[in-house]
This record gives sequence, structure tokens and C-alpha cells, in this order.
Amino acid sequence: MSRSLQRHLSISLGRAIATVGLLAALASFALAYFEAKEFQDDMLRQVAHFHVRERVTEPTQPDLETTGQVPLSDPESRISVVHLPRDKRPDWLSQDLAAGFHTLPDGTDRYRVFVLLTSNGERTVSAQLTDARNELAIDSALRTLVPLLILLPLLVWLIISIVRQKLAPIARISHELDQQPAERPTSIPTDGLPDEILPFAHAINRMFSRIETLIGQQRRFIADAAHELRTPLTALSLQARNLSHAKTVDAMQERGLALQAGIDRACKLTEQLLSLAATQAGANATTPIDVSRLVRDLMAQHMPLAETNGIDLGLDESAPMSLIGASDALRLILSNGLENALKYTPRGGDVTLRLMSTSNTDIIEIVDNGPGIPDDERERVIDAFYRIPGSPGSGSGLGLAIASEAATRLGGILSLHARPDGSGLIYRYSQRHPQ
Repeated sequence: MSRSLQRHLSISLGRAIATVGLLAALASFALAYFEAKEFQDDMLRQVAHFHVRERVTEPTQPDLETTGQVPLSDPESRISVVHLPRDKRPDWLSQDLAAGFHTLPDGTDRYRVFVLLTSNGERTVSAQLTDARNELAIDSALRTLVPLLILLPLLVWLIISIVRQKLAPIARISHELDQQPAERPTSIPTDGLPDEILPFAHAINRMFSRIETLIGQQRRFIADAAHELRTPLTALSLQARNLSHAKTVDAMQERGLALQAGIDRACKLTEQLLSLAATQAGANATTPIDVSRLVRDLMAQHMPLAETNGIDLGLDESAPMSLIGASDALRLILSNGLENALKYTPRGGDVTLRLMSTSNTDIIEIVDNGPGIPDDERERVIDAFYRIPGSPGSGSGLGLAIASEAATRLGGILSLHARPDGSGLIYRYSQRHPQ
């Protein structure tokens, strides 16, 4: 079921305001009602005191002696006043009623009474029907509800309008994202966005930046791969034609060997291209790696090549090492460095794998005493398809690029350094300890 943030906020805030408004209305009604009752009691008191001071009776007022009814001294408020013992006492009024406020029954009616004792022993009684009092109190209290009842719908409408207006930037961002081409995503503008939405927009822009980098890598990879594959495929085509024109068996065998070598180079280049693509698209793994065991396996695998080239292959390990990452990626990094070291180190040289750990970094080095790499070429050789001019052998220039990409995926750094104690190269992979 879809959940609209705008609708959810509007309904929640509307309910909250309606609930609080109704509670406030009830509280206001109750306070106004009881305040009206107190005001009416105070009016009864004031009427009694007024009649005591003035001792005035309206000439048009009927005589209590002949009517037997309590005269109305305030027809609008329906207040009756009795002076005892001068006036005739109504049946519902007790003779010995104490001074102060009382509520007295009279059949189906009820009276609110105030009794005032004077200094000469007389009693002045002001009375009012409770039904009249309740009617006046309720009318007065209801008037306090009118502003609240009018304001509640207005407040709900204002909330819905404000929520819609404040969430409009999200709709704008969504529209801008929909309009962007998939092959060229651009950052969304953050001007005027609320502070609560800014982190979300910044996260999208950072993701777009990573996507743009990845798309750029793929484009460069496709262009470079097409360029690099064109040359060996053209050479294979020419060698196949030369093979068909061979006149003798020896010539055919010679050209067949050249064709086979070209096929092997094309296969290796294709494998490296696939490795580079897989490394760039690979996910970061978080499994522990026994580096000490991995290094010994690699040494055993490359020992025949080292013995064939007359190279002393050794290990310098101060303590067992373990890293967090992808074992295949680390194997690819170290295998690339070890193969290059054995390939370019002259006969009688030495290659050493060195494992070191500092307080916050693990370091794996492959040290050789070969010709090394010039200072101005050490960063360039990591680029894909780049080879130092005049380098011996046939290569595609992809090995270091693949290793560098794998190092980045592992969260480490691959770097090349000159040996401080002589000619040669230090192939270094370093990775910080996890926090």
C-alpha cells in the first residue's frame, strides 16, 4: 500500500489540531459556563445589597400579599427579591434559612437563592430559577466556541496548504530526475532546498558522480579495448593469409608458429580485458584473508619460473598477517607484481616478498633488483594500455591497471617506489586497519 508523506503529514497534523482544538473548546466551554454561574451568583448578591440600601419597590410591581408570587426585580435576568418578614414568604423558601447561597426545590423547578441578613434582623432574599441560570450560562459559554469552531477548518486547510508547499521541492527534484538522460546523469541543484532535504540531495549527487565515473571508465574501456584488439586481430588476419600462401612444409610450419603466437597474445589480451572489466564491476568483499598462506601459495606457484630464470625468490615476514577483503582480488594484485618482478629481474637477481604491519596499516611489498622504472613513468605505467617505450617483451599494458583497480576495490593503495639501496623496484600494496 502506497504511503504519501504529504497525506500522512496533513492527516496527522490535522487530527492533532482538531483534537487539541476540541479539547480547548471543551475547556473553554466549561470555564465560560462556570464563570457565568459565578457571575450570576455575584449578581444575586449585588441585587440583594442594592435592595437593602435603597429599600425601593416598583409601584407597578404586584403585591406579594395579593398574588402570593415572588416579584421580579430584574425581568431580564429573572431575579426575584423578597424582604422578610415584610413580604409574604413563598412556600419553597424556608423561614430559618441561613445567610449565604442555597439551591432550593419548588416542585419541578429549582431556585438559586442568596440570603442577606441586615443589622435590624431582617432578611433580604434574591432568587433565580436554575433553568434560567443554566440557559444564560450555556448561551454565554456557547459564544466562546464560535471562534474556535470557525478556526478549526481554517487551520486544517492552512496545514494542508503549508505541507503541500513545503514538500514541493521533493516533487521538483523527482521531475528533474525523470528528465535526465540515463547515459549522462547530472547533479540536481540544491539552491533553495530545505535543510532536511539537503542530505538526501547531496547523497543523490554523490551517487551520480560515482555513476558518471563508472560510465566514463566503461567508455574508456570500450574505446581502449577496441583499439588494442584491432592490432592483434589484423595481424592474425595477415598471418592466416601468409599461411595459405606457404609453398613448403617448413614455411607453413614457421608461419603456423607465428600465427599460434599471435593467437596466444590475443587470448591473453582478451583475458586481461575481461579481468579488468570484472575488477571494475566487482563488489567489495569483507571476508578475512590469511595473507601469509596466500603469499606462500603464490611463491610455490611461481617458484619454477624463478628457478628457470635463476632468480632467488624469498619471503621476509615478521609476523603472520590477515586482511579483510576479497581473496581473489588480493591474489590478482600480488600475482601481477610477482610476475613482473620475475619477468624483468636479470638472471642471478633476487625477488623478496615482504610483509609488514604498523600501528594502523598492513603493507605487502615485492622488492626486486631489476632495472626499475624511471621516476616520471611510475604513475603512468598504472594507466591502462600504457607501456614504457622500449620495454622488452610483448605486453598489453593492462596488468598494472587491473591490479590498481583491484586495490581500489579492496580499499587499499597500490604504489611503485624506487629501492633506496640500489637499482630495482618496490611494488607496494598497503591497506589501513578497519576502524
